[in-house]
Amino acid sequence: MARAGLSRERLIRAAAELADEVGFDQVTASALARRFDVKVASLYSHVKSSGDLRTGIALFALDELADRAADAVAGRAGKAALTALANVYRDYAREHPGRYAATQFRLDPQTAAASAGRRHAQMTRAILRGYDVPEPDETHAVRLLGSVFHGYIGLEMGGGFSHSAPDTEETWSRVLDALDALLANWPKS
Repeated sequence: MARAGLSRERLIRAAAELADEVGFDQVTASALARRFDVKVASLYSHVKSSGDLRTGIALFALDELADRAADAVAGRAGKAALTALANVYRDYAREHPGRYAATQFRLDPQTAAASAGRRHAQMTRAILRGYDVPEPDETHAVRLLGSVFHGYIGLEMGGGFSHSAPDTEETWSRVLDALDALLANWPKS
């Protein structure tokens, strides 16, 4: 019988909090069991393995991030929408570093197709339509934006810019200006 008070939802939420505290890669069923002061076997009524737990965190984080992004870009277009989306990702990474790392977790194709990852892509494509990026090139532009956002955030979070001037806020602003200019002048195929 499942231990009273434990549910998959409660465990995933606690695991997401743990990821923010210790790092996504450090989240295991054992670490989560210690948090609840239960034996690991007590968790297996709700999660199959540490891999299943990590998948749950990734899905939770993707949903949470998609909700924030949707709120931020609603009613905006062009550079305002682009900036809002980029800032949501960056702010989320700062606020929830473990959960943000989980959004990069490789999901199996079936799970990925049913995840909020699709919502992220749809929001990005909607922003790109405001720039008149032609549909055949949208995938390239989505990949470009994802690479720039996640690459910059990863370098910044890892301390890659901490020993040089100018301030990272200024650089972030310039990066977004450059992306706006690039998207406004997307090369025609």
